[in-house]
Amino acid sequence: MRACPAPAEDAGPRRARRRRAPRPHPFGLRTRLVLAFLLVAAVGCGTTAALTYRAARNAILEQTQNTAVSALRDQVDPLRIDLPVQTGTLRDALLSIARQGKPRPWRVYAEYGSLRVSSTDRPTSSVITPELRARALGRGTTPHSSFQRVVKDGTPYLTVAVPAVFRTHATQGTAQPTGLVFYAVMELDEEEANIEAMVAAARDGALPALAVALIPALLAARGVLRPVRELRRAARSMGRGRLDTRIHAKGSDELADLARTFNESAAELERSVAELRRAEARARRFAADVSHELRTPLAGMLAVTEVLDEDAGTLDSDTARAVRLISAETGRLAVLVEDLMEISRFDARAAELHSDEVDAADCVRKTLQNRHWTDPARVVADLSEGIRARLDPRRFDVVVANLVGNALRHGGAPVTVRVYAEGDTLVTEVADQGPGIHPDVLPHVFDRFYKADPARTRSAGSGLGLAITLENVRLHGGTVEAANRPGGGAVFTVRMPR
Repeated sequence: MRACPAPAEDAGPRRARRRRAPRPHPFGLRTRLVLAFLLVAAVGCGTTAALTYRAARNAILEQTQNTAVSALRDQVDPLRIDLPVQTGTLRDALLSIARQGKPRPWRVYAEYGSLRVSSTDRPTSSVITPELRARALGRGTTPHSSFQRVVKDGTPYLTVAVPAVFRTHATQGTAQPTGLVFYAVMELDEEEANIEAMVAAARDGALPALAVALIPALLAARGVLRPVRELRRAARSMGRGRLDTRIHAKGSDELADLARTFNESAAELERSVAELRRAEARARRFAADVSHELRTPLAGMLAVTEVLDEDAGTLDSDTARAVRLISAETGRLAVLVEDLMEISRFDARAAELHSDEVDAADCVRKTLQNRHWTDPARVVADLSEGIRARLDPRRFDVVVANLVGNALRHGGAPVTVRVYAEGDTLVTEVADQGPGIHPDVLPHVFDRFYKADPARTRSAGSGLGLAITLENVRLHGGTVEAANRPGGGAVFTVRMPR
């Protein structure tokens, strides 16, 4: 005979913990923080680039158009052209203006009534719009210099209009329109190329900027996540029962406040649990001491009640009834004391397992015979023969006896006991024909002294039978479950390793 360890009690929870371990999320807090930081950096870079591009573009174009307008006006104002206009003289003036164009040569056009003259082989330009002509001729307003940017066939142009005027003594120097308007047309391809180069430079610099921003993003995410990871490790440690776990809190930010709150809560929880454990230990010690102290007087009382039971037939009816009541209650008290002693040994971890290789069916048959549960109308045995298992026969006897006795007291006959094998597992089922167990009661059927089931009669036992059954099954490294059958009645299923 040797004591069999029960590793499955610890292995099962370990497997469950491994199954429940959280899988890393592809978009965890670290990833979201880095992405948020990069998004802010990207928005900042984009906004800065857009504003810079807009300001630089306006500056380039304004400088070009201001230079062109000023240069054309400076060349038109000194011209001396007699009216009516002579085509040859006007063309020579246009060629001179075109050669002196700033910031680069222009194509110059002049319009006077229906007369059209240019510095090119085409008398007019399709780039000059009616809006620009209207402003230059002063239709409805005073004629004045004007410019317009036009895109034609994908090419940008700057068009400038300067009306020719004259001043007389009669008008006291006020400019009077002559009807002659000079137009200069200049391509803005160089300016557009400069702007595109600036856009390309901003675009090419965005990726290195984001790459550089990744470094502070990682550092910031690390700084934020470090206390979060410490809090997670501390919470897991407390979940494993290490209530003395604390977090090193430093700083004055929200995460530091959270760490201090966690430490305060952990300290309070540790104090509360310690007090509960001390109270539980005192209660268990009290139950064990009381049970131990009651055994000696109970032994004497049982001996006396046995003698009284033998002589009860010679007593009058009232006295005999009282004697039998005392004997029955003394027997129940003895069972309660023994159950308290047994549960106290489990609490103190002093229960030992004396395993031996036995025939499971024979063990169940002996249990039923020893308690005189052999009437097929009350107990039906459905036992698979030849199943060998390594069990503690005494504790297995207690398991089967408690389950069958519970079914007979609270369920309905006949009670069916089944024993069969599932691979390396020995399965024992005890089913009754009663009303079943209320769903609210099912989670508590193995609790000590739990008798809150309204569907069943008041227990005549100690209220510890199923709790002792659970402890004995656990000592074997097995499990026991309670459930209701679809056809009615309760069923208790015990699984133990063979």
